[in-house]
Amino acid sequence: MTDTDAPPRLTRLAFHGPLSGARADRMVARLARNRPATVLDIGCGWGEMTLRVLEAVPGAVGTGLDIDAEDLERGRRSAVSRGLADRMEFVRESAEHTGRGPADLVLCLGASQALTSVEPPRHTAPALAELRGLVSPGGRVLLGEGFWQRTPTAAELSGMWPGASASDHLPLAGLVDAAVGAGFRIEWIETANEDEWEEFESGYLADAEEWLASHGGHPSAAVVRERVEGHRSAWLHYRGVLGLAYLTLIPAG
Repeated sequence: MTDTDAPPRLTRLAFHGPLSGARADRMVARLARNRPATVLDIGCGWGEMTLRVLEAVPGAVGTGLDIDAEDLERGRRSAVSRGLADRMEFVRESAEHTGRGPADLVLCLGASQALTSVEPPRHTAPALAELRGLVSPGGRVLLGEGFWQRTPTAAELSGMWPGASASDHLPLAGLVDAAVGAGFRIEWIETANEDEWEEFESGYLADAEEWLASHGGHPSAAVVRERVEGHRSAWLHYRGVLGLAYLTLIPAG
């Protein structure tokens, strides 16, 4: 499928995850209290959260790492339009064993798998260890990580991603314990609510759904339809089961 064949990509989303603007504003205000001079965004996508932090903390500079060139270019355009191009660098490279730290604020929102070659679900501990080494003393880590709100049933697992297992995620208490075990104190715990999940998942599919409605006979339609319907089915199976926690972490001395 060429670019001209494809539907628009994720134009309905401000964030690549279940995160409302109101929650993001509260997070930014809390993180800005620590006046970070440097921000490192792991798996940044188009870097919306970092750009909001830079707007809230004059003089702060940010670096975003991702391997998706399209998302990075979207981030660069956004930085230019907001007058932040000289304070934000978007870099196309792997975050595994990155030497870009330490930073006063490290963001890792739904991207902890990018920090380690260890496959989920065993990646959580090594990813937290990497984050502990990337944050400056007295700094903060904002971690967005999946967790099971309850143990999924076999029927639910069968409709999720290929090979889905109850061991793929920790419960929230287990995730918090893992962060403490990695050398962090927990400043704040919050979780995405149902409205945020629905806004994200619907927004994730909306561009493609709209395109399919008017391009049903397009040669690429079957591929797009299969992708969209597979994603929607998976979401409706993990809806109310898979959660997303946002943990604000402080490195312990």
